[in-house]
Amino acid sequence: MAFDSIFKADLFQGQTVVVTGGGSGIGRCTAHELAALGAHVILVGRKAQKLQNVAIEIAEDGGTADWQVCDIRDEEAVKALVKHIIHTHGPIHGLVNNAGGQYPSPLAAINQKGFETVLRTNLVGGFLVAREVFNQSMSKHGGAIVNMLADMWGGMPGMGHSGAARAGMDNFTKTAAFEWGYAGVRVNAVAPGWIASSGMDTYEGAFKAVIPTLREHVPLKRIGTESEVSAAIVFLLSPAAAFISGSTLRIDGAASLGSRAWPLHKAQSPSEPFNGFHRAYLPDVLKAEQ
Repeated sequence: MAFDSIFKADLFQGQTVVVTGGGSGIGRCTAHELAALGAHVILVGRKAQKLQNVAIEIAEDGGTADWQVCDIRDEEAVKALVKHIIHTHGPIHGLVNNAGGQYPSPLAAINQKGFETVLRTNLVGGFLVAREVFNQSMSKHGGAIVNMLADMWGGMPGMGHSGAARAGMDNFTKTAAFEWGYAGVRVNAVAPGWIASSGMDTYEGAFKAVIPTLREHVPLKRIGTESEVSAAIVFLLSPAAAFISGSTLRIDGAASLGSRAWPLHKAQSPSEPFNGFHRAYLPDVLKAEQ
C-alpha cells in the first residue's frame, strides 16, 4: 500500500523538505505524504529511534528520507543542523515547522520554568528553524514554510502556555510573510483542532477522560484525521498556493466558531473523514468508542 494523496505523484519531485517533529503524529503523516509525492524528506526531532523508524517506513513505501537529531530550542544546534542539510542535500525548498509539545495545567499552577519551556518549544524553536532556513537557503532560492499552530482563537484554558506560544507563532507567520516575500518565500500556518493523533495518548487524568467526548463540541460531529492536516500543509507548500502567504488555515470542523449561546444540534449526517494515510492508527484513548 501507499499514501493515498489527492495530489499528483510528482508534485515535489527533486525537492528537499524539512519536517520538524517528524517522528510521530501529524509530522510523521506529513512526511509520508511529502515523500509519496517525490520530496526528499529530512526528519528532525529529539529522539533518534522515532525518526529512524519513520525513515524506514518511508523507504519501505518507496520514498526517500534522512533524519537528524536536533533540539530546536538550541540556537547553535539549529544553525549547525541547517548548514549540514544544505551541505548534504542542497537548497531547502520547503519547511514544515511542526515540532512542539505542551502539558495540561491551569495558569495558576504553571511555574516560570514550565511556561518558558513550552514557549521555547512551540514558538522560539520554530522561529530559530525558520530564521536559519531563510538566512542560509531560502533568501537565495525562495521556498515555502508552513508553521504549526493550534485552536487558540478564544483563549486556550488549561494550556495557557501553549496558547500564548501558538498565538505568537500566528503573528510571526504574518510578519515573516511580509518581510521575506521579496525573496520569493511564502510563510503560512495551519491551526488544527482536535485531531486523532498519537499525541492524544500522552495525556492523563481528567484531560484524558474528556478526549472521547470532544466530537460533541464540533459542528461536524467528529474528530479530524492526521491526513486532513497533512493535505492542508501539502497544499500550502504547493504551487497552487503560490499567491497565499501570511495566512493561517483552521482545520477544526468549525469548533473554534460560535458560542454556547447557540447550542449544537445532535448529529444527523456527520461529515466523512478523509484518511489517505495507510499507516495511520487510532489513538488508544479513542478505541473504546469503536
